Amino acid sequence: MSTDETLRNESPFVRVGTTLYKIVNQPRLNGGYVKKRIVWNNETLRQDYGKDYLANVPKYDGFCTVPDHVNYRQVIDNFLNLYEPIGHQPKEGDFSHIQALLHHIFGEQYELGMDYLQLLYLQPVQKLPILLLVSEERNTGKSTFLNFLKAMFRNNVTFNTNEDFRSQFNSDWAGKLIIVVDEVLLNRREDSERLKNLSTTLSYKVEAKGKDRDEIAFFAKFVLCSNNERLPVIIDPGETRYWVRKIHHLENDDTHFLQKLIEEIPAFLYFLQHRTLTTQNVSRMWFSPKQTETAALLKIIRCNKSKYEVEAAELIKEIMECMEIDSFSFCLNDLLILLNLSQVRIDKHWLRKIVTEDWKLTPAPNGLTYTTYLFACNKERRFEPIRRVGRYYTITRKQLDEF
Repeated sequence: MSTDETLRNESPFVRVGTTLYKIVNQPRLNGGYVKKRIVWNNETLRQDYGKDYLANVPKYDGFCTVPDHVNYRQVIDNFLNLYEPIGHQPKEGDFSHIQALLHHIFGEQYELGMDYLQLLYLQPVQKLPILLLVSEERNTGKSTFLNFLKAMFRNNVTFNTNEDFRSQFNSDWAGKLIIVVDEVLLNRREDSERLKNLSTTLSYKVEAKGKDRDEIAFFAKFVLCSNNERLPVIIDPGETRYWVRKIHHLENDDTHFLQKLIEEIPAFLYFLQHRTLTTQNVSRMWFSPKQTETAALLKIIRCNKSKYEVEAAELIKEIMECMEIDSFSFCLNDLLILLNLSQVRIDKHWLRKIVTEDWKLTPAPNGLTYTTYLFACNKERRFEPIRRVGRYYTITRKQLDEF
């Protein structure tokens, strides 16, 4: 251990740049402590400890944030590391309660869940998908899993509320490994965009009250929980940044289960150090979208669609089935008439948004002849073909199924 690190362990004070800090352990409501760095006054220090004490206070050029759980360093090139050591000493042993929890949380994706935790531990700067745990049931173990992550990575995990996430001041969570939002309800478009951007960004502007903004490397992962299985966040079709797991009710309720998990963490970390990953790095968030796709994810995507989009898609599918075709061509006015006659009142600008932004269709480059379908006048068939000229759109059955 270096001289600076020895002094740091002996002294409750450090000087970083030109600012003096006192390092204290602030008691928490639910027990335990959280380390805080409080700006201190030089004159107060001299009054309390004498004029010669300041000369022995460890001095650093600045702060840095370098996550490492295996070879942690408190001081790097005379910069004080803001990332916290997790303190656990890996040791071979039994971790059957942790295995039971992970089987419950990740189910048929158990090995992916193990890979996820192994990457968190051994490759903390690797980008990972936003893990979203949903269930309308109570007593599912979601909170136990969050508390297990907190116990495993300690002060590098922070619990945020929806309001904390929306706040412009982020200095208390920007340098964390995991940002947890329990009972998440980020159902505004700007919330969704911010969450997606943060999950993949490499750097981020840290802002605290009364201080200048500072850009740091951003490596945090998001773990969200919600009792809303339909619309906890806005997830658009084709989105690859979410891993959604539906969590089922626990059969047994052990009030001492969390303590048993905590006691097994050293054995679990030893296992992770010696385990071989079952997946390879195939995307910016390690896993491929197919690996993390679940029925719970698809349900949220479907529920995010507007009723007008659903009505338009169902109507086109009905035309395809009745006319035995695999693609449907139309101009906006064609589809608008069909929807209005089906008692779906939608404005043309909303229909244009669905076709061009949600379905991402582009019109033919020039006005060309195309075949579309309208409601038939006779009762023998529901629809009948009609030839028209225009800059038409074309959608296929495969595209509709994907939507």
